[in-house]
Amino acid sequence: MFEQDFAGKTLLSTGAASGMGLLICKEFLKYGGNVVLADIDEKALREHEKRLNKQYPGKVLAVACDVRDYVQVCRVRDEGVKAFGSIDVLVNFAGGAETRICGVSGDFCDIPIEAYNWGIDVNLRAQLYFDHAVFAQMRKQNSGVIVNIGSITGEEGCAQAVAYSASKSGAMHGLTKSIALAGAKYGIRCVGVAPGPVLTRPGMAGMKTLIGKAAEPLEIVNMVLFLASSYAASVTGTFVLVDGGRNVMRDKEHGDYGKYGN
Repeated sequence: MFEQDFAGKTLLSTGAASGMGLLICKEFLKYGGNVVLADIDEKALREHEKRLNKQYPGKVLAVACDVRDYVQVCRVRDEGVKAFGSIDVLVNFAGGAETRICGVSGDFCDIPIEAYNWGIDVNLRAQLYFDHAVFAQMRKQNSGVIVNIGSITGEEGCAQAVAYSASKSGAMHGLTKSIALAGAKYGIRCVGVAPGPVLTRPGMAGMKTLIGKAAEPLEIVNMVLFLASSYAASVTGTFVLVDGGRNVMRDKEHGDYGKYGN
């Protein structure tokens, strides 16, 4: 389906040492593209780079990066361009709920502010950093697609992950719309994808959706690839919810939520 769009093109994905960030790189390789894997987990990156380059020789580059550091972000871009000549698709999969990643819990005011700083930096600032750095390359090319990753949590709110929710909500929508406006004259599209529950870790299967199931990771990845392809050439400046209809369900505290889903 996507060979005509991605053959010979280059994808840069953050969060690529695991989960959907790694999965989209594997899928992009199947369609004849090159991939740049960026993640803070250098050991895992090197293992994936070695394994994938055996199957797709010369098409895989792994660059360890703390997404909170703009200098490192630019280095990922530069090494990708040096290796493959372009960055055609950027996908910002790096992220996570600050309480889960930092191993803290409690009421909003009991969570250390350092955890919230981490959440804002990784879930919002890092996406802005990569968008900014890669935009410069895409402007030179007069083409490119930037995909920001939000979350249904940004639409619903979450008392247990306030920074994550805030980063994935209006801030991400505003970032995406603004970059779409800035990029239009250079042939750069910017779109967003907001997943609902995804079967990437324990607990997701039990989260309710209108259709009664959480999404498979490949469902999210395929939506991202579609939006990055020529099939979605007229789509920019908007967010697509891939949440199993969760956005149309009422909050469980209001009584109707539980009659749907699992």
